[in-house]
Amino acid sequence: MDVSFTVNGAPRALQLDDARVTLLDALRQHLDLTGTKKGCDHGQCGACTVIVNGRRINSCLTLAVMHDGDEITTIEGIGTPGNLAPLQQAFIKHDGFQCGYCTPGQIMSATAMLDEIRNGMPSQLSKDLGPPRLTRDEVRERMSGNLCRCSCYPNIVDAICEVAETGTGGAS
Repeated sequence: MDVSFTVNGAPRALQLDDARVTLLDALRQHLDLTGTKKGCDHGQCGACTVIVNGRRINSCLTLAVMHDGDEITTIEGIGTPGNLAPLQQAFIKHDGFQCGYCTPGQIMSATAMLDEIRNGMPSQLSKDLGPPRLTRDEVRERMSGNLCRCSCYPNIVDAICEVAETGTGGAS
């Protein structure tokens, strides 16, 4: 199967020997983008979160061929060691990781989440369909699909809230 998409701003074409290759495996094994992690491989932990066409998804639950022509952003497209994105800087500042395994998925999810709030998308906690307010509870609700075995949740929330308050986060 031939599949083409844009990954981190660059066009990429793959020839897959099996149509059942997940997007996660295509990114890691075929494009050498190993920042996206394989955690549970069942869509329950969020370690494999990437942004596809502006929406966060679990890349382990979708096939690469389903994303032909799509725009995909991985953690490698967010920042570089010499030029970290604001969320990456905040995670370091607030010690939002210990082992670091979940951190790429957490940052990708938080990036998309900040865009969701900026675009007025309600959550389970929204009392109405008006503009959502960014509260610590709102962040926890929206990030609930991303697990951290080291239990760095308070620090992760601190990092996200700091970036949200400064208006420097999100992909747009």
